[in-house]
Amino acid sequence: MNKSKNIAMLVIDMINDFKFKHGKTLAEKANEISDPILSLKQNCADKKIPVIYINDHYNLWKADIGSILNYCRNETSAQLLDKIKPTETDYFLIKPKHSAFYGTALNTLLQQLNVDTLILTGIAGNICVLFTANDAYMREYSLIVPENCIASVDDEDNKYAMTMMKNVMNAKLFTCEKDLS
Repeated sequence: MNKSKNIAMLVIDMINDFKFKHGKTLAEKANEISDPILSLKQNCADKKIPVIYINDHYNLWKADIGSILNYCRNETSAQLLDKIKPTETDYFLIKPKHSAFYGTALNTLLQQLNVDTLILTGIAGNICVLFTANDAYMREYSLIVPENCIASVDDEDNKYAMTMMKNVMNAKLFTCEKDLS
């Protein structure tokens, strides 16, 4: 991973209630990517790279992680939430739609942090992550996409999203390992 100080890591929609069609499937896949995300997050923390959680608001309209966690906690999500929740040093933003940029303060935060490169992680790869990648690309951010830190309900849809991010948005794809140096 590039040692630039201009990188930020986005964790997209991992705080989730999974109460929708195919939610249990996506919850299983989110659990599978949680360890690589946490490993990458630790690597970012070691290098002083900011980590920004950006999440659906579940009609609470509160950028309060405690409220979102409480709302999302259920039998399907509890274990993942306890594992992946943000720490005190992480940023947390809510989003009204699929893209992390649409109707949020993300672009302003990234400018204040002097970020020009984004590491994208989270769910669903073929929707919220892909739409975020597209909006980031249109704002001229460079993209880094750890393939084992993105999940979609359907593996083929996830693969297609990766192909789009690589071929259309010039994203650098890699597999997150324990040591990302």
